[in-house]
Amino acid sequence: MPRRKYVQRFRIELLGIEPPIWRRILMPEDCSFWDLHVAIQDAMGWLDCHLHLFRLVGSEAAMGIPSEDGDDSIDTRPGWEFRVRDFLSSWSPLATYEYDFGDSWIHEVRFEDIEAAEKGVAYPRCVAGARGCPPEDVGGVHGYEEFLRALADRSHPEHEVYRKWSGGSFDPEDFDPAAVRFDNPAKRWRQAFESVDSP
Repeated sequence: MPRRKYVQRFRIELLGIEPPIWRRILMPEDCSFWDLHVAIQDAMGWLDCHLHLFRLVGSEAAMGIPSEDGDDSIDTRPGWEFRVRDFLSSWSPLATYEYDFGDSWIHEVRFEDIEAAEKGVAYPRCVAGARGCPPEDVGGVHGYEEFLRALADRSHPEHEVYRKWSGGSFDPEDFDPAAVRFDNPAKRWRQAFESVDSP
């Protein structure tokens, strides 16, 4: 008899913005931190063009992309080598995920539960969420707040600049979980590390 499959449920919230921007995603139970990184990028709407780092509550270790030029005070381990389930559970449910060290987008990653996978359903899967993702390189939380103020006020000196920069329109409330499409983490890994063997 085949072993029953399970998925982990996570709630991802972008911190520092009100009303909150958040997603609820279901991940395969054997997913790595790299798999979770790719899923967060796709569910949130980021473009995965900057570095990232998972910080684990109660641990000095972090998961991400080790770099010789990185911060020596952070023990960054290769996220593709470690399973999320070994670090996040109902006993230790919280981590943070930082994306783009310049804009410093900090996300709370909260393990919520483990549940049976539905037969015939592909995972990862985004099952809920609210509000659209800020544009890349908008300047972090404060830059995003200024961006929204400028778009909402036609008399703002940067209104036209931001309107054109954002492609002519931007709706901060626009999000549909059913529209989320997840990329293959192995494919994304190969794109990032073309000269290195696949994990």
